[in-house]
Amino acid sequence: MAERESVAVHDAEEQSRYEARIGGTLAGFAEYKTAGGDRVFTHTEVFDEFEGKGVGGALARSALDDVKAKGLKARPLCPFIAGWIRRHPEYVELVADGYRDRVTEKS
Repeated sequence: MAERESVAVHDAEEQSRYEARIGGTLAGFAEYKTAGGDRVFTHTEVFDEFEGKGVGGALARSALDDVKAKGLKARPLCPFIAGWIRRHPEYVELVADGYRDRVTEKS
């Protein structure tokens, strides 16, 4: 069985996005804006050739861990980030007031 390549994520602040790389090659990104002390996630994209390699999950986890480390809150306008938080409820506490309905299950 082939070993899965690791995904390295970093905050490319000058481009207002978190970038994910595999073997040094850009594999995807999560764009954001900063507003009122919150990190507003607007769009996440994983390039086709990297689908199924854990890039999206690594982007979401790393970006949200960075939000927490910086003492910020997240506004998940991006459907991917909102869905990821919905599947990982331990991150709901990072969501800014007024945006939690995007990450909780509807009854």
